[in-house]
Amino acid sequence: MAIEDITKEELIALLKDAIRQASEENPLSDEEVKWVRLAIQNEAKKSEYRKAIIEKSLGGLAWAALCGIGYLMLEFLKTHWK
Repeated sequence: MAIEDITKEELIALLKDAIRQASEENPLSDEEVKWVRLAIQNEAKKSEYRKAIIEKSLGGLAWAALCGIGYLMLEFLKTHWK
């Protein structure tokens, strides 16, 4: 059977059969599957940790900027309102 002779329905059926066979076969052992799941969880935790550090750093920078602006305003008022 040449590729040109395959109808659309036959091609769909062949693809469905190949996908079904590939999903039925699990090339990883149970131990390997557990390791992969743990690795995925570890990466998710690392990502959350990095996100928290970035958020807290930006919050600290914002507070430092506000305090700096407040200090400059206070010094300006002290200097000009004597």
